[in-house]
Formats: sequence, C-alpha cells, structure tokens
Amino acid sequence: MTVAVGDLVTRPGHIQYGDLLLGPGTPYGWKNLTGWEDMPPLDSGTVPRAGAHGSYPGQLLSQSRTVGLDGLIVRAPRARIGTVVGALSAGTRPVVDELPLVVWLDERGPLLSWARAVRRAIPTGVGYRMGLVMGGAVQWEATDPRRYGLTEYAVPASLPVAEPGLDWQTDPGPERLDWELDFGAVGSAGGMSVNNDGDADTHPVIEFRGPVLRPSLTNLRTGDVLEYDLPLAAGDVLTVDTQAGTVMLNGAASRLYTVTARSTPEEQFTLGCGTTDLIFRAAPDSNPAGTVLVRYRAAYW
Repeated sequence: MTVAVGDLVTRPGHIQYGDLLLGPGTPYGWKNLTGWEDMPPLDSGTVPRAGAHGSYPGQLLSQSRTVGLDGLIVRAPRARIGTVVGALSAGTRPVVDELPLVVWLDERGPLLSWARAVRRAIPTGVGYRMGLVMGGAVQWEATDPRRYGLTEYAVPASLPVAEPGLDWQTDPGPERLDWELDFGAVGSAGGMSVNNDGDADTHPVIEFRGPVLRPSLTNLRTGDVLEYDLPLAAGDVLTVDTQAGTVMLNGAASRLYTVTARSTPEEQFTLGCGTTDLIFRAAPDSNPAGTVLVRYRAAYW
C-alpha cells in the first residue's frame, strides 16, 4: 500500500521515507539527525581580483544535501526481529527515482525533501537475538538541497475577456451605470498572485490548458517569460516543469522546441520569497476558454 506524502508523520521526531516511518511509536528509534538543518555545500563562482585586494563575488550554487540518521535503535519481540529489520531493509533499498523524505523536528512542523537512501548499517551483535539492534544508521542523498512545505498550492487563471464597456449616462433610468461594479473573480482577467512563505526560491509546475494559441506566463517581479508557439486544442495540457526543464504535451511528447525567442530558460523561472504576481496571456485570436494552473510548494534552505 502506498501512502500520501507525509501522511504517517503526526508528531515531532517522526521521519517518513516513502512508506517507512521512523521515530516515536515505531520499532525504530533514533538519536542524531545530521545534514537536515545544515547549509548544504556550496559551489562558489567567486574569483580573485587581478589588480586589487579581495575577490569578485560570484554565484553560489548549492550541491546535493546529505542527511544522516545515526544512533538508530530497532526493538521488536525476539520472534519478530527479522520481520522488523526486513521492513527497514526493504524501505531503504536502492531505488532509481527519489522518494519523499519528510522530517518533523520541532514546533515549525514537518518539511519535505526528495531523496534516495545511499547507506544503511544494521549491526547484528549479541542483542540482535534478543530483539534489540543498537548503533544503526541510514544516510540519504537529496539532489535538490531545498526543503519544502507539505502543502502543494494550485493557483488558476483564465485569459482576460473583452468587456463591452460602461455606460456613463447620468440620466436616471433602468440603463444608467450601477456604481456597485463586479470586476470578476481573482484570476479571471489573466492575473494571479502566488505566495512563497519559505526562504528559498521555488520552481513551479505550470499547466497550460487548451483551447489556446501561443500561451505565455510572465513573472512581473522578475520580468521572466515562458511562451510556447503552438496551438492547444480543447483537452490538451502543456506541462512545464521548471525544476526539470521539461515541456510535455499531454504527458507524453516533448514540445521544448516550441519555445519563443522572448522566453526565459525554464530552469530560470522561479517564484521568489514572498508574493509574486503572474500574468497569463496568449495570441490575440485565442479562445478565451484557455486557462493556466500554477502548482508550487514553499521552499526552505
């Protein structure tokens, strides 16, 4: 049975990796967690000044995050120690794709990363036959060093629709202007606001839904634009994963080659800390039924 991300985590001290839960109330206790609150290693682009003291500050890019669980304790009845250890081994086996790693340390609540178990140590000393393993360890590697909130936000918007205008006649009558104006629902005019509560930029997943021609999304905070010169029929979904740098039509065919000259590289399109305003637009003759959906999580270092 596969559980949802973080569903098993209910209290501080819990660590969920895939479907495996460690911590209070489980057969798996632990003493030390390293690398989770640490700053990941940085690659620095700083270079020395040629004719002066000091250096030119360069870009800082984070390496992978390594998370270590030390002092692992496994307790089980003598008749079940093999089953419990087997579940730990199966839950930390080598895998191709990264799995959700959720850690709840304190009052701030749980945070999420995607990682793979790259090391596991289960000492089998004298206590093993009595149902006790002490001094075990598990190590994970997360290629994306950021941590994320468990909540995934999904913010929609539709294309702006032309209005017939307002009748500013001043004579009383049934057709005079009503000053209680309805400007539509949020996102109905092609604009939306998203809020990243974390302290790191986050990469959204953007879904353009047809019918629409040459859809685009503009980040008003940075000026970055994503635009694709292709028609989307009703029912088509163009998914832009800005973290992976992929552009997929209906989840099966790459359409990265449809990017326009004014478009930003997908990996550069991020949502900074705080509020970001976005604008959804398309070719002038597009069907107004086209929509966009922006999915993202708050990101933390």
